[in-house]
Amino acid sequence: SQYLIFLIVNSSFLATMSSFTGVLMGMGNPLLDISVEVSDDTLFTKYDVKLDSAILAEEKHQPLYKELVDNHSPQYIAGGATQNSIRVAQWMLKEKESCAFMGCIGNDEFGEKLEKCAAADGVVTHYMKDESTPTGTCAVLVKDGERSLIANLAAANNFKQSHLETDKAKEIYEAAKFYYIAGFFLTVSVESLEVIGEHAVANDKPFCLNLSAPFIIDFFGDNVAKAMEYADFLFCNESEAEAYGKKHYDLGADDLKEVALKIAALPKKNEKRPRTVIFTQGSKSTLVACNGVVTEYAVDPLAKELLVDTNGAGDAFVGGFLSKLVKGGSTEEGVKAGHWSARYIIQQSGCTLPTACTYEA
Repeated sequence: SQYLIFLIVNSSFLATMSSFTGVLMGMGNPLLDISVEVSDDTLFTKYDVKLDSAILAEEKHQPLYKELVDNHSPQYIAGGATQNSIRVAQWMLKEKESCAFMGCIGNDEFGEKLEKCAAADGVVTHYMKDESTPTGTCAVLVKDGERSLIANLAAANNFKQSHLETDKAKEIYEAAKFYYIAGFFLTVSVESLEVIGEHAVANDKPFCLNLSAPFIIDFFGDNVAKAMEYADFLFCNESEAEAYGKKHYDLGADDLKEVALKIAALPKKNEKRPRTVIFTQGSKSTLVACNGVVTEYAVDPLAKELLVDTNGAGDAFVGGFLSKLVKGGSTEEGVKAGHWSARYIIQQSGCTLPTACTYEA
């Protein structure tokens, strides 16, 4: 009987030890970036891709991944927009296992790389594993500091709402106090987003959304509209803001402040919180709209020779912002932290975190 008591006590102790006690949960498409620097336009022309764009791979893009691996000595970097932001937030927060991430990977070498990278960054992961589909990849072509992203979702496309019914998933999302999902996930499982969104509304927890890319706005409008209702914080860059303004309000690049105000005023499920809309504009000022007011925050410019590549800059901004939000920081503190983390990431190759975070504010 003493042995039985020991087992019961010990198992409950272990269960307590393994419980998620962090604050931030992300859900999205985990991808392994296959990143190369190129000096000319050969690959862009061959595969019909443009700089400063993010697209889903079509049939014509499939040979690109093998070509990069075989001929270009690529870097392999843990990627996927939401996972990047969660990794950066974790890095900024410094306290291990403050953040958790869910998405779908394959049971393969690339999936193992993603798991190891997330663990090394201190992020708790609860991946759904698809035995029959490879882990998703993203071809990253970098030229003169600008990047083109071609995502082959593969297993990431197979995330199912049923994964949120697992004990570990429930433990994570019920314990988390803040949620972040990038718009790329809207092509995968809007039903899963709604589960997390409804939990956030019912428990008055902030839900954060990113529009992610113009094609999401242009081709997945119904899903964007569903997700927007849950968004207490809405992030996007200037090209996404312009695409949204053009589609919904017939407004252009010169009217982004008005677009931000209109998005902030859209209906939302949790009426206890006003919506805060954050538009990043690269090296130009960041716009924040809330309660009928737009505030501009200047960006400290980076010398051109220090720029390595812009891949992950927007994700890093969100990670920095969220690291302040979850600690009760103001919007201004969030923007400043976001500017700092984005500035750090564009001086690295891809969304990598080779040194300890030195941000103090």
